[in-house]
Amino acid sequence: MKVIVVYESKYGNTKLVAEKIIEGMKQVQGIETLLSEVKEVNLNQISDYDAILIGSPNHIGGPTRGVKSFIDKLGDFPLKGKLFTVFDTYLGNNFEKAVKKMEKNVNEKVPGLNMIAPGLSIRVQGMKGPIVEEELPKCKEFGNKIATQIKTTLQSTK
Repeated sequence: MKVIVVYESKYGNTKLVAEKIIEGMKQVQGIETLLSEVKEVNLNQISDYDAILIGSPNHIGGPTRGVKSFIDKLGDFPLKGKLFTVFDTYLGNNFEKAVKKMEKNVNEKVPGLNMIAPGLSIRVQGMKGPIVEEELPKCKEFGNKIATQIKTTLQSTK
C-alpha cells in the first residue's frame, strides 16, 4: 500500500509534523510512504498512491496558496476510491481552521477521494515555531492510526 504525504512548510514545523506522521505509519507493516513538498509532487504519478495526506500551516485561517492549488489540480486525476486525510499547524486559537478548509476543498474538488479520518491540527508556540512539545506524540499516533485504517480499508475492498 502506497501513501504520499504532501506538505508545504515555511519554517519547517509542518514538515516535522509530516515526518513524525510517517514515523508512525512505518510502524504498520506493508505501508510504503513518500514525503514530498507540494511544489515537487509529480502529479502524473499521484494516482499510483492508495492514499494522499496533505499538510499545510494555517495561513490566514486556511491552507497556503500552494496547498490550495495542489488540491484544485487533484480533480484532474483518476482518484476515485483512493483515500485522503489532512493536517495543519496552527498558532493561537486557529485550531483546525486549515484542516476544515482542506477537507471541504478536497470533498468539493475531488469527489471520488474518500476521507479516511478527520484531520490533525498541531499547535506551534510562535510564528516560526517550535511545535509545542506535547503535540509531537500526536503526530506519530495519527500516522499509526491512519496507516492501520488504510490497510484495513484497502484489504476489505480487495
